[in-house]
Amino acid sequence: MDESSEWKVFYDSVHGHIALDPLLVKIIDTPQFQRLRNIKQLGGDYFVFPGASHNRFEHSIGVAHLAGKLVQNLRTDKSLDITDTDELCVKIAGLCHDLGHGPFSHVFEGFMKELNPKSNWKHEEMSVRMFDYLIEENGIGEVMRNEYKFKSKDFQFIKELIYGPNPPNSKNPEDSHSAQDPQESLQFLGCITQWAYKGRTREKSYLYQIVNNQTTGIDVDKMDYFSRDCHHLGIKCNFSHERYLVFARVCIDEELGAQICIRDKEAMNMYELFHIRSHLHHNFYHHRVTKAVENMIVNALIAADKKLAISAAVKDPSAYMKLTDFILQQILDSTDPELSTAREIVERLSKRDLYKFIDGKTCKPKDVKHLDSAEKWKAKLVAWVEHAKKEAGGQQTQFTAEDFIIMPVKINYGKNEDNPIGCLRFYKKDKTDKPIRLSKDEVSYLLPEKFAEIKVMVFYKGKDKLGVDLMKTHSEKLWEELQKAPKDQ
Repeated sequence: MDESSEWKVFYDSVHGHIALDPLLVKIIDTPQFQRLRNIKQLGGDYFVFPGASHNRFEHSIGVAHLAGKLVQNLRTDKSLDITDTDELCVKIAGLCHDLGHGPFSHVFEGFMKELNPKSNWKHEEMSVRMFDYLIEENGIGEVMRNEYKFKSKDFQFIKELIYGPNPPNSKNPEDSHSAQDPQESLQFLGCITQWAYKGRTREKSYLYQIVNNQTTGIDVDKMDYFSRDCHHLGIKCNFSHERYLVFARVCIDEELGAQICIRDKEAMNMYELFHIRSHLHHNFYHHRVTKAVENMIVNALIAADKKLAISAAVKDPSAYMKLTDFILQQILDSTDPELSTAREIVERLSKRDLYKFIDGKTCKPKDVKHLDSAEKWKAKLVAWVEHAKKEAGGQQTQFTAEDFIIMPVKINYGKNEDNPIGCLRFYKKDKTDKPIRLSKDEVSYLLPEKFAEIKVMVFYKGKDKLGVDLMKTHSEKLWEELQKAPKDQ
């Protein structure tokens, strides 16, 4: 037997031994996928937490593994008619869902947003394009069609699992065609909407809740990265994805249609999923030193963009696959005068001469609701700096508002200010086919009442200690100003 046609076993630090299909192994053994070895899962966190050295490569393999485990559990219900192709598509989507991440993962999205505040570019969009590029460049599309009998709708299905409805660059290895009448409707959260997917009909809507769940936010992507991030950060993850995989089943809900539901006794476990999410965001992903580092990375990339054509690479998958975390070393090693500004920032990073944290405050979303654009936040910052300089009197204050960064970070349970468990359906032991809602009181009286907050941080980019000390003494003035809504609102 051809060695490339055999299943292979990987040993993972989180899930132990993982056996993957030959087709998934072919995808892994491509330059486009191997690129993920050089992209840190947690971006700037590695500069703060030395254990956070894991990469998108192992996370992607973990998601493929969990996706396969969940589908295999659901397939015990023969009435669902989940096919081998369905299962393989879901596992491929789990494997390829992060192909589009740029240097330092989500930091690159911040870079793209900083360049163009109106941009809605997301890594999922690039993942779809990179998937197309991967299978075309390596002849895997032919293998999928000829050996695995994939049809056009199967390729479309994979991309929808990654991106959602109407993925970009929908050119398929075969001529695309609609899998069903686009006028089909779906009951979604109590509202009639059009069934927007083409890869599978609405009878298999639950398959879209495995890798990128846009209904409840509960998916194997989160389950892997919560477990993996906690493992590498050295903290305990109280959510058990193993129990979720065992107790998940498909029920038909009158409002939502075919849904992945969970046993009622697992409600507290599901709250733990969202609790660990907020804990990681508050204490690690948005740690103040992490954000100082990531702001410096973004500024270095912006300064180098014109010379290195970094942002332009998103238009060309062959150029994009060369973008990894190594770009900082590329900037540091360069002697090009056009990269001097970027190089200076990277040199500061290497010496731990980081942007200085001035102050931070956690706000209720309603208290800063009037600050609904980057321009409004910047206006508050400018007014605060001018106030501090005026108060400084004769002191030497050479800095301007451009020397400061104000960062409002939204932290929630995944559904803004709503309880995400409200979107989830449960079932009871004696009525396994009947989906039900659970009120908070039916779960516990010790559950959170609020599900969102805004963490605001202010940084100083300069090196002047006088500037840092001065602005710290006036930080309370900023918090007062932030909560003042315009009189016409």
